[in-house]
Amino acid sequence: MRRLYLRIYVAVLASILLSLALAATAWRLNSEDRYSPEPAFVREIAGRLLPPASAPRHEQQHALERWRQLSGLDLALVAPNGEMIAAVGAHGYRMSGMRHRGRGGQSSFSFDLPDGRSIYLAAMPSHGPFRGFGWLAALLVIAGAVALCAWPVVRRLTRDLEELEKGVAALGQGDLGARAPVRRPDEVGRLAATFNHAAERIQTLMNANRTLLANASHELRSPLTRLRMSVEKLAPSAPADVREELARNVRELDQLIGEILLASRLDADRVQAPRREEVDLVALAAEECARMGAELDASASVIVQADARLLRRTLRNLLENAARHGGGAEMSVQIVDNLARVSVCDRGPGVPESERERIFEPFYRLPGASEADGGVGLGLSLARRIALAHEGSLICLPREGGGACFQLDLPMLLQDAS
Repeated sequence: MRRLYLRIYVAVLASILLSLALAATAWRLNSEDRYSPEPAFVREIAGRLLPPASAPRHEQQHALERWRQLSGLDLALVAPNGEMIAAVGAHGYRMSGMRHRGRGGQSSFSFDLPDGRSIYLAAMPSHGPFRGFGWLAALLVIAGAVALCAWPVVRRLTRDLEELEKGVAALGQGDLGARAPVRRPDEVGRLAATFNHAAERIQTLMNANRTLLANASHELRSPLTRLRMSVEKLAPSAPADVREELARNVRELDQLIGEILLASRLDADRVQAPRREEVDLVALAAEECARMGAELDASASVIVQADARLLRRTLRNLLENAARHGGGAEMSVQIVDNLARVSVCDRGPGVPESERERIFEPFYRLPGASEADGGVGLGLSLARRIALAHEGSLICLPREGGGACFQLDLPMLLQDAS
């Protein structure tokens, strides 16, 4: 059956039919032991077993006891004036004057005998599986049967949906190779196949886009090199300010191409963890601070497992950003809650609270900033992406007294006190 709604419909129908069959069986078993005597039959039995009305009470009591032994009924014999003559059974003594049926789970009957006496009979369901709490047991059995019939269908359906959910979640987290298993021909199976087809298209488009971006960025290196050589040849005859502006633009283009190539690489390796090795974070920070002329505050060696080249690029981007917008940079390396924390602070105008997340977007500039301020708009974005690739974080915080601090946290696997 290829339609899911038909399978669910058939499963529900089967459950209902089974429930009705069980209910009918229970009702029949419960009703089979109810006693429903014919009046003529009762009077004939009474005529054969009961002594005359004038017989002593103990003889009539003895006759009722023999009747009970033969039939298992609760009996009561009442005189014409309503006086109890004899009774046997738990309900026999309570039946005088009763003329009803089916009260309290029993069947009771009253018959007038030819001599004026009345005989009362009470048949209690004294056996069978549904006495007392038997009906509760019957309902539990029915509920169990319904659950048993519905469980395989529902569980198989939900299991396939769970696997599809895992595939969608993996794709959303960047695993472009995530696919959902297709095991069934109904709507769920077709949905999984559609998802796989869409994921394949997305992966193909993303790979093509990355390849195009990487190739284009790489090809830009050749004209950029020729432009740099032309600027150097022009240098003796051009004014100093023109030479400096041309050189600055070439440097920014070179940096932009490098950032784009790195971004393309990070996109290509998004699912895989970066290459890891033991890196002395303090030594790496000291090298970059010396290069930028920034101050470093670190009192202990901090060893992390990271891609040294990517981590160096992150520190360099943070220092260059602080020097560009804050007029100088200060870096500190410390250990906080088993994390290696690098703080890069400046004394610039700071970052408004509403912009502290947006500055990590590619090519984003703060309101009022101009191209003359420098920067290509990818440095902070790449720094955060590198931090996330190392299971770390990078945030922007205000600095007390003015300025901004960029706080980089990385998992610290080993610490050596110096």
